[in-house]
Amino acid sequence: MAAQRSIVICGGAFAGLALALALRQGLGGDIPVIVADPALAMRPSRDPRATAIVAACRRLFEALGVWDQVSDSQPILDMVVTDSKLDDATRPVFLTFAGEVEPGEPFAHMVENRRLIDALVARAEAEGIDLRATAVSTYDSRPDGVTVTLADGNVIEASLLVAADGARSKLRERAGIATHGWDYDQSGIVVTVGHERDHHGRAEEHFLPAGPFAILPLTGKRSSLVWTENRAEAARITALGDAEFHDELERRFGLHLGEVKALDKPRAFPLGYFVARSFIAERLALVGDAAHVIHPIAGQGLNMGLKDVAALAEVVVDAARLGIDPGQADVLERYQRWRRFDTMAMGLATNSLNFLFSNESTLLRTVRDIGLGLVDRAPPLKNLFIRQAAGLSGEVPRLLKGEAL
Repeated sequence: MAAQRSIVICGGAFAGLALALALRQGLGGDIPVIVADPALAMRPSRDPRATAIVAACRRLFEALGVWDQVSDSQPILDMVVTDSKLDDATRPVFLTFAGEVEPGEPFAHMVENRRLIDALVARAEAEGIDLRATAVSTYDSRPDGVTVTLADGNVIEASLLVAADGARSKLRERAGIATHGWDYDQSGIVVTVGHERDHHGRAEEHFLPAGPFAILPLTGKRSSLVWTENRAEAARITALGDAEFHDELERRFGLHLGEVKALDKPRAFPLGYFVARSFIAERLALVGDAAHVIHPIAGQGLNMGLKDVAALAEVVVDAARLGIDPGQADVLERYQRWRRFDTMAMGLATNSLNFLFSNESTLLRTVRDIGLGLVDRAPPLKNLFIRQAAGLSGEVPRLLKGEAL
């Protein structure tokens, strides 16, 4: 019976590893936590991307004992928003944000993915979490437990299986959970650039007719770009030679930070929006991209997944401390109620922003620029937006407040 108390997490990226650490912190060694993902064999991580970690999620990583290991995080100290056509001579600033949610606490940090993944793996190993470099091949759930079969042939009896296996989740598919959403016919080009001048911790979001062009500061004289184009144009741009790509980059980046240079090969990722019709099934919970994928226009995708982690960890730990089976239906239903409305609201908000800003309509441009200007002149509204973006509004799980479970 003790073996049935295991919790198996399928997926060893940010969400899966953070959830494993949160459960180990809250449950101690009473309930074994197992993370299964073939990618765990590929260490150190080679992920070239960088991610904005908002204040609430930084607090989560602090509570899990991971944040101090990410020494090269870059605080975002302020942000400016512009709206222009690609060849406009100037890019007027319509909206500015100071970068603190509390005195001395930036609303976000930029972190290189590989550093954070490696820190999470090291912490999980130190905490004695069972990391297995193999996939979950199948599972069979029943009212009193779930039998999980791994690709290496091992079979685990568990109380709960968590799908943290990404947007193409095989566990979600096996559970018969449908998704609803749509494709944007856009791709996000991701590339790291170096520049001559210091960014001073400033993030910039240039709204261009094809979509947002975000310049996000990294340590040193480097920035991470998230550059939205329609899919065909993104394919053309990423296939260019170095000199031609530099010309396209400079047209959008500008020269305000001096000469710019791509430091890695640009890659394009298709953009879309979908939400799972249910975040739970019998003995199964979905977190992160397995549950939802949104447009990167507001930089909230990964942070929404970490909110899932904080909420699921809290309901599981609370249940276990009361002697309740953490995989039973009413426990998982509490998680779903907590997260699904917030997810739908954020998804619809980013979809509306993408529609409003990714077009060449003169009328819409006038309306949005007036709106941005009004927000810029309303400090209380700006503060509300900052707290929302930082993940500190609404019913916030304890981990996102920096409190241990």
